[in-house]
Amino acid sequence: MIIDVLSNAAKYCGLHPNFKKAFDYLSQNDLLNLEDGAFEIAEGLKVIVISGEGTTREESIKGFECHDQNIDIQISLKGPETFAWKPREKCVNPNGEYSDERDVRFFHDKPDMFFELQEGQFAILFPTDVHAAMIGEGTLKKIVIKVKI
Repeated sequence: MIIDVLSNAAKYCGLHPNFKKAFDYLSQNDLLNLEDGAFEIAEGLKVIVISGEGTTREESIKGFECHDQNIDIQISLKGPETFAWKPREKCVNPNGEYSDERDVRFFHDKPDMFFELQEGQFAILFPTDVHAAMIGEGTLKKIVIKVKI
């Protein structure tokens, strides 16, 4: 997992061929005015814009998840937003089967830690990062960019 501010995004472009396209998209758009929804911005890059009420830690970790086929770049636009996290190698209690169609695997495990993203900060979550998000108070807005591996 990587946590940083958008102004440092260029440091991470070498980690995956599509990271530059993802961060270029973020720098070239009025992010706060993007409408909620999901759309593809390039081959292997999907943007999901989410606005909604924050949830409690207990409610959020019911969706403690990771992905096999995508890296998530999650950007806080209106927050702060808290995340739960645990390394996948330490998760031992699956919650159902892996969904290839949705590229999601859930766990019943308890997080090792919680961290908070302020507005304009992002987290890069790899398949080794089990996470739950949207923890907070009031209305949260975020962008998730799915980067196909």
